[in-house]
Amino acid sequence: MDISKILNELEEDHEHYFGAVAPPLVQSSNFAFSSVEDFRKAVYNEQKISLYTRGKNPTTHILCKKLAALAGAEDALVFGSGSAAVSAAVISLVAAGDHIICQQHPYKWSEKLLTKILAKFGVEFTFVDGTDFKNFEAAVKPNTKLIYIESPNSFTFELQDIKAVVALAKKINAKTIIDNSYCTSLGQRCIEMGIDLEVHSLTKYYAGHSDVVAGGVIGSKELIAKIFTTGLQNIGGIISPHDSWLVLRGMRTLPVRMKQVAETTEKVIEFLVAHPRVEKVIYPFHESHPQYELAKKQMLWSGGLFSFILKAEKVEEVEAFANKLRAFKLAVSWGGYESLIYPACVAIQSESYKGYLPFNIIRTYCGLESAEYLIADLKQALE
Repeated sequence: MDISKILNELEEDHEHYFGAVAPPLVQSSNFAFSSVEDFRKAVYNEQKISLYTRGKNPTTHILCKKLAALAGAEDALVFGSGSAAVSAAVISLVAAGDHIICQQHPYKWSEKLLTKILAKFGVEFTFVDGTDFKNFEAAVKPNTKLIYIESPNSFTFELQDIKAVVALAKKINAKTIIDNSYCTSLGQRCIEMGIDLEVHSLTKYYAGHSDVVAGGVIGSKELIAKIFTTGLQNIGGIISPHDSWLVLRGMRTLPVRMKQVAETTEKVIEFLVAHPRVEKVIYPFHESHPQYELAKKQMLWSGGLFSFILKAEKVEEVEAFANKLRAFKLAVSWGGYESLIYPACVAIQSESYKGYLPFNIIRTYCGLESAEYLIADLKQALE
């Protein structure tokens, strides 16, 4: 289906809401019925019939169908945050005694799900260097039920060979989940490569305006139905109808924003690579990236998020650079209209810091400002 048709027409039955161009915001927790029989049907079919907004809400339903179609999948569910989406997806596929393989250094809250929450209930885990596929093979156990990847991850941008991971999972009868927030479904076709479940922080590119927190899970009807009855209905990490409406609003301009961000980022990186105060730029679509060929093979775009390492001897130099920036805001997240930086030294509270990130690495996101404006800001701060 054409992307424009999905974003602008799919599931938008204008005749049923007064011909309004924008989808309706159905801000209702509850839904009434004209007969006991209709009521009964809804009670036993909450995924398809609006009964209570914890299950199906008309506004949220439109969003789910658009997300699934964009990914080339059968169905989708949305949640109140990306971490809720990740948790619901993982919990639906494992039980006590099962084993999960995950690439090292995933998103912080995904890592804590495995190490702090699921571990308490007897779920085992192994973290591997996912840049070498042999590490996935070596980590397999008889009880391995899930391989979880984040390709690329969102600070140092290591990639995993998605098709190879899928083939391994099928061989050992395990499921696969990928966090595809970095690329979106338009930038990396994970479902088409055989991934079972694709999870997203919709807060990022999909919503695109830094005014909503949301998450999504995309996959087959069978797996989504399983998550509906466990991770959504039972745990209840739902999205509000208003937030669903905001994500729908943001998705209207998704391809245009992605194009602008990519063009700006390319120019900013060219500037940083050539600057004498920059030691290294880490970006999957730059030729210096060690997995550049794999990135071109499995990714259609690399977006606006990258990191660079500042030539600095001490933390104070990094802080001085970051404090001097004006166009780039100091903040977490990415994918909105505004440009951001996240210096790793934010995590350093004492000399005993032992994180895996060097103190002088700075994660950077280019938003919708002009490349010239952003480069001028970086230039004055570097100098």
